[in-house]
Amino acid sequence: MRILRAGDQKRMPWKNGKGETVEIAVFPADASIDDFDWRISMATVAEDGPFSIFPGIDRTLAILDGNGMVLEVEGRAAVPLTTASDPLAFPADVPVTARLQDGSITDLNVMTRRVWLAHRLIRIDVDGGKTVPLPPSTCLFLCHQGALSFRRDGETGALAAGDALLIEDATATVLEIDGEAKCYLASITTG
Repeated sequence: MRILRAGDQKRMPWKNGKGETVEIAVFPADASIDDFDWRISMATVAEDGPFSIFPGIDRTLAILDGNGMVLEVEGRAAVPLTTASDPLAFPADVPVTARLQDGSITDLNVMTRRVWLAHRLIRIDVDGGKTVPLPPSTCLFLCHQGALSFRRDGETGALAAGDALLIEDATATVLEIDGEAKCYLASITTG
């Protein structure tokens, strides 16, 4: 397990140059925006427009902050997304356009290379003690708002807002957490 502190996260321009992204974690660690196997990041969307195209990539997006946006994914009906919406999975190699509802938003993106990886993203609200089952995969647990303490297999630690816990090649186990926080769990599997 490794704690990824919010202050250490890498800021970089969007692939299409129309904004900035904050990279939480990427694999391999030295991968660029064009050759990652998986990538988890946050971005602020300040204007309507197209998403960057990522050939061979699957993507899941969740709204972290703001009044939401409507996502238009080629071949699908337009989908309104808010902070209360479930994360939305879609291919990152088809045209996608965002239309903001009322001001800028911040989103969370999980992307995996389709030929050998798959992923899942879920929201977890913590109010007191909670046990979170971890699938046998690489997992990233993001504390978006609030703060919490955690314990897993005898290891303990704490996460503040914006911090993440990366668990690489986890065996099926649980993460015990305590606190008040809005969190997200991304799991990445082969296949």
